[in-house]
Amino acid sequence: MTTKTELAARVAAATGLTKADSAAAVNSLIDAIADTLISGEKVQLAGLGIFNVKATAARQGRNPHTGATVAIAAGRKVTFKMAADLKGRM
Repeated sequence: MTTKTELAARVAAATGLTKADSAAAVNSLIDAIADTLISGEKVQLAGLGIFNVKATAARQGRNPHTGATVAIAAGRKVTFKMAADLKGRM
């Protein structure tokens, strides 16, 4: 698993930026993606894939400890579809 710190270090090594500047860039990118998804729009990154927001319906779940039925509220979730370029490289 790669952390944000490790990702910022790789960006710094690849670009010649300082680790602090790279960390700021990575954090800014993550914030921009999150803000776009929160507003309900999709994020398409060429070569990586598409992040999209989908609505989930309300449903009934089950508590695994007690077996009791639990109501699960409707919500939203983020989905990711891998780009063909990335899929071919894996």
